[in-house]
Amino acid sequence: MFGSPFDTNLVKTTSYKVVLPFYAYAAVWFIIATLLLLFSESNFTGHYFDFNILAITHSMALGWGTMIILGASHQLVPVLIEGELYSNKLANTSFVLAGVGIPILVYSFYMHEFGLTSEVGGVLVFGGLLAYFVNVLKSILQAKKRNIHTIFIFSSIIWLLVTVGLGVILVFDFSYSFLPKDATHYLPLHAHFGIVGWFLLLVMGVGSRLIPMFMISKYTNKKLLRLVCILVNFGLLIYTLFFFFFYDNTILLFIPLLFVLTGCLLFIYFCIKAYKGRLRRRVDYQTQFGILAAIMFVIPIVLLVLILISIYQYSQLPLNLVLTYGFMIFFGWMTAIILGMTFKTLPFIAWNKAYRKRSALGKTPNPKDLFNDTIFNYMGVFYLIGLFIFAVGIIIGFTILLKIGAVLLLATAVLYNINVFKVMNHKPIEL
Repeated sequence: MFGSPFDTNLVKTTSYKVVLPFYAYAAVWFIIATLLLLFSESNFTGHYFDFNILAITHSMALGWGTMIILGASHQLVPVLIEGELYSNKLANTSFVLAGVGIPILVYSFYMHEFGLTSEVGGVLVFGGLLAYFVNVLKSILQAKKRNIHTIFIFSSIIWLLVTVGLGVILVFDFSYSFLPKDATHYLPLHAHFGIVGWFLLLVMGVGSRLIPMFMISKYTNKKLLRLVCILVNFGLLIYTLFFFFFYDNTILLFIPLLFVLTGCLLFIYFCIKAYKGRLRRRVDYQTQFGILAAIMFVIPIVLLVLILISIYQYSQLPLNLVLTYGFMIFFGWMTAIILGMTFKTLPFIAWNKAYRKRSALGKTPNPKDLFNDTIFNYMGVFYLIGLFIFAVGIIIGFTILLKIGAVLLLATAVLYNINVFKVMNHKPIEL
């Protein structure tokens, strides 16, 4: 979904030593998450508040999604702000703190050990993301230009801190019970802060800059993007207000959903216009994954509408739809973005590492040649089939389908890792 930011003279590239550890870490966590999914598939026939499901969710949200986004954004933020990353040391600090905290937190969920273990893990993760926030904020403040992409990114990082901050509060509440209501009451708020505020806004901010850049499209519409940013942020703020003051009035929840949905549709319209105005006619498979992800986001929205209708009409929470909704967010929309994004960014980072200083001396490989197309294609096939089978298994409660889907998703993660480490371990070809 994210194009190449490295073929522009506006870029002040961040050192690969800062960026690559995030990619490697996230790749390993993708395998861990799919392994947990394989050994916990029967849990997806029960309630969504399940410790194994919590472990899988945080493996995907933090170990897989957030860590790879942190790594990519350390490389991409300078492109968007047309400046330099403020501090490599802060970037390394965010990696170490979050990298240590995530396994501790996931372990505590999986082993049902709430207390000091989960509290330490939560605080370390928050510390790592706070270092990331300071780094990006300082980078933005010292940049010469401000643009709509900067606003998207900055607002998404604020929501990230709110998400993790609330998560830490909930972890401590499990031990000390100081919140007005049970900690599980606040889980939907915690989840949607992360899904809409962090992931969605960041994807929109980065995608709106790099999709036209990669497809060599001259289409731009700052007013439209500004409206998208306002709608999504306003929708999330309204949802927060309704959550605390009108929680039992389900019909009101359609209002913030309408704001966010309108923002998403306008963003899809922006992408379509950029696609139609492209000069590069052929669209590679990696970019197609980004287009697929944009379409795939419609599925969770439809599921959310069905969930709200069920609550409003029947006063009953459809657990299978809730579980499918969460699954399609993390294993569907978010993962599809990352699968495409990785092989539009990582090869250029590895190419810069190997050939940047030697490119003027002779012919060098194309960055896209650093990974294996066949492996990527098989990865895509396993992913789409596994995703569909597992989702159907959740809806009908059929554990055999869940097992088959989990195996295919694990195969996806293995193939992804093979390609990632093939790119990262690329040795310069003698010129």
